[in-house]
Amino acid sequence: MRARGMFGVRGSGDTSGYGRLAPPKPRHDNASRPFGGNHDVVADALESALAARGERWDDAVERAVLHRGELTLHIARTHLPAVASALRDDQALRFELCLGVSGVHQPGETGRELHAVYHLQSITHGRRVRLEVSVPESDPHIPSLCGIYPTTDWHERETYDFFGIEFDGHPSLTRIEMPDDWVGHPQRKDYPLGGIPVEFKGARIAPPDQRRSYN
Repeated sequence: MRARGMFGVRGSGDTSGYGRLAPPKPRHDNASRPFGGNHDVVADALESALAARGERWDDAVERAVLHRGELTLHIARTHLPAVASALRDDQALRFELCLGVSGVHQPGETGRELHAVYHLQSITHGRRVRLEVSVPESDPHIPSLCGIYPTTDWHERETYDFFGIEFDGHPSLTRIEMPDDWVGHPQRKDYPLGGIPVEFKGARIAPPDQRRSYN
């Protein structure tokens, strides 16, 4: 018997009654060309721009991820400045704006635990692309893009502050949220939750990391 949803909805996996829920689009973690749409225009133009700089696509781009219509290019860290410069300067690309830098910590990815993600926008062509660089915790160094995208200044500082990624060449890589003498990087997944005991109307509430097991 099929589930019956709200407002009399039948014969659908959408039991909310909203009627417009769609199944998630598949994620292609090792996508290959053709990607479809403007993604191929970007990829082809980037490959040509890199070749003009003496760089090879296969050396610079470790893999591509296509998910929900968005393209993420995983870049080898030594090639990041060349890729970013090509994306910014080539007339067929013109990604003039870096919208931000995000940090990600994936402890289970041995040798690639720390990720820096760059969100680029082409105002000229109305396109977006995402760059991602992965490095090990034992060597958390990534070239700074401040000289290419000045807007990354505070974003790189925040990513360093919370994740411990060191952006080589940054003009002033210091903490921006936490005190200067803070120990550790609080958005890593192995960082303790911390907190202080709280008393409320006679009840005692333990700090978050003592309330339950997260293992």
